[in-house]
Amino acid sequence: MKTKAIAIIIGTVLAVIVVLMVVNQTVFTVDMTKQAIITQFGEYKRTIDEPGLNFKIPFIQTVHLFEKRVLVSDAPPAEYLTLDKKRLVIDSYTRWRIINPLQFYKTVRNELGALARLDGIVFSELRTELASHNFREIIGAQREPIMENVAQKASVIVSEFGIELLDVRIKRADLPQEVQDSVYARMMAERERIAKLYRAEGEEQARIIRAEADKEEIIILADAYKVSKTLRGEGDAKATGIYAKAFEKDPEFYSFLRTLEAYEKFLVRGTTLVLGSDSELFRYLKSPEAEK
Repeated sequence: MKTKAIAIIIGTVLAVIVVLMVVNQTVFTVDMTKQAIITQFGEYKRTIDEPGLNFKIPFIQTVHLFEKRVLVSDAPPAEYLTLDKKRLVIDSYTRWRIINPLQFYKTVRNELGALARLDGIVFSELRTELASHNFREIIGAQREPIMENVAQKASVIVSEFGIELLDVRIKRADLPQEVQDSVYARMMAERERIAKLYRAEGEEQARIIRAEADKEEIIILADAYKVSKTLRGEGDAKATGIYAKAFEKDPEFYSFLRTLEAYEKFLVRGTTLVLGSDSELFRYLKSPEAEK
């Protein structure tokens, strides 16, 4: 009895497992972000583009799921040549989506295969388009129309893979590193030349300002010297007039004052003079008895 019961249990478990495997191989769900195709031994059967629960023949039919959302291909930076023979490193990306899963499966099989083909096509169209424009147009206002042309031409080709190409955009456009170094060196040399020009102009202006200041200084000093001489002359004239008037009033007193001023100037401590006793210089120093 026990052996029979164990066998029944084991049989039941195996049956449940088999049923679960069959159900798992029969029932599947398609998410709202996905789309699918069903193949039977590699032959296409149907396409499922609506989300929900679906059925297939177990172990015979296979489900292939594909993205319904917009995908982005971020290709590595590549070097291109412009119309004016300028080398340019472009870092671009492409936005695309799968619109025909069957055609997509037949041509590129999966997203990896699609990216390989898509990046090559975009690179080729971008190289052709950039080769027909000058450097300034690519990095200037013409960039948008250029990328629209690239996207339009590439979309015609990738449509054969069941892909809709939405747009192609440039993330960054740079010169190659060695060209950047050369450009930076030229820019530095140009800025240094401009700086030297500004310094030379500044020094020239400084010399002009200094010369004007020196000229004004000389003129001001000359005018001041002229005024001072005029004032001194006028003062000396007035003093002379005053002295003359004073001399006319009392010539003896005037002579006495002038003699005292002379004494003050040359008779200092330690001065030795040898003069005769009848010298006019010392006549005011003599006693009245000696004068008589």
